[in-house]
Amino acid sequence: MNVTALRLVLGDQLSFDLSALEGLDLVRDRVLLAEVADETCHVPHHPQKITFIFSAMRHFAEALRQRGVSVDYVTLDDPANSGSLAGELTRFARLHRPQSIHITETGDWRVEHALKGCGLPVTWHEDRRFICSRSEFARWAHGKRQLRLEFFYREMRRKTGLLLQPDGTPEGGVWNFDADNRKPLPRGLHGPIALRFAADSITRDVLALVQARFAHHYGRLDGFDYPVTHAEAEQLWLHFLDFGLAAFGDYQDAMASGEPFLFHARIGAALNVGLLDLRRLCDDVEAAYRQGRIALNAAEGFIRQLIGWREYVRGIYWLQMPDYAKRNAFGNTRPLPEFYWNGQTRMNCMRQVIGQTLEHAYAHHIQRLMVTGNFALLAGIAPPALCDWYLAVYMDAFDWVELPNVLGMVLHADGGYLGSKPYCASGQYIKRMPNYCQDCPYKVSESTTDDACPFNALYWHFLMRHRELLQGNPRMTMVYRNLARMSESKQQALWQRGEVLLARLDAGDAL
Repeated sequence: MNVTALRLVLGDQLSFDLSALEGLDLVRDRVLLAEVADETCHVPHHPQKITFIFSAMRHFAEALRQRGVSVDYVTLDDPANSGSLAGELTRFARLHRPQSIHITETGDWRVEHALKGCGLPVTWHEDRRFICSRSEFARWAHGKRQLRLEFFYREMRRKTGLLLQPDGTPEGGVWNFDADNRKPLPRGLHGPIALRFAADSITRDVLALVQARFAHHYGRLDGFDYPVTHAEAEQLWLHFLDFGLAAFGDYQDAMASGEPFLFHARIGAALNVGLLDLRRLCDDVEAAYRQGRIALNAAEGFIRQLIGWREYVRGIYWLQMPDYAKRNAFGNTRPLPEFYWNGQTRMNCMRQVIGQTLEHAYAHHIQRLMVTGNFALLAGIAPPALCDWYLAVYMDAFDWVELPNVLGMVLHADGGYLGSKPYCASGQYIKRMPNYCQDCPYKVSESTTDDACPFNALYWHFLMRHRELLQGNPRMTMVYRNLARMSESKQQALWQRGEVLLARLDAGDAL
């Protein structure tokens, strides 16, 4: 039978209402999904991340078949597998000779570039799972010298109508309650018990495949418990609504030893691959607020992450790629320390965050920004090295969301295009938020001694070596005034301590 349309679905496009599936003919169309080597090894992805995506893909393919859809599914160990998405699309186009080929916009410039270069007549569809299309973001950005999240976020609130009063003003009288969302965790307060999902036969097959092929990748495979179907993702979301969201607003920036999840939803991976719907999540959160189940700062803080920051970084990614990935405003060249891959460091905050990352393929946004990211910024790690690490180790990391967050927000390597200042901090910031410092052999109260917290001297060393570039930034004025007030001997001691720490990194020594 002649095939009318061949429809490619990628591993992060597992939505039944995906635009490339619109108008699907159950009799004459075919859907293609493929596990390919190119997408597992361009960075050394965490074994749990590979398991999650492959298992979710296989479950989605089975769900399509149960709906009567004709599915071609290529497993990684298929002898005929070409190893690339473009290769598999070409192979099945030759096999079926369809009248048309349909693909939804990808989440990775590299993948989209390869698919557009395969020489096939593809019909491309807008990814309508997002609130703001690529073209809409480009129109909003046109002519602006700086693209500020706050103004974009307000536009998305107006567009969606979320948390607005009847007259169009924001609920509570202000647009942003971020100042109410930074409370340290009270002693003795713990997050809810994490919801875990047992592996079924499909997931067990994937686990065996990943163990055989990717045991050399950093990260633990045992203990995998992520949702891999739409129904399981729904359970995870409802669990968060019932047990996590009310405290999320107050403690979304909090960190604590032995608390990898606290009040975070852990739905980023499920949302980013299409197991959950963005609009539904936002509607549920707004409903919880209007029903009096949660405070406004919790509702606004969560919705801001979804329709503000998430949409904003995607817009920047597609507006600026591929040149954006090459930016390196500080000219950093230092390689990533090995302890990022194995967690073997005496710095307790780094050991805690990297350790939970290796165990769960997860860390929340402040752990990524102000611990592992902050250290990399202060140490002058080369942007490609850190970007590859984040892309590899985190379950929810896809290029469109990871690259702007790491290159722009974490490393300030875009020179301030995304964020107005570097998010650098000494150990004093980390001391305020978690209990990491209590269990650390380094002393956060010291800066220049041999047992001083490395963040302290590296913070001032960073400011001194980039003084010319940063001291004119209005948001850095107070910091540089504090530096100027220091005695020459104090500055010299900080510089020397920083030099010693950086030399140890260059020698491959763990701090």
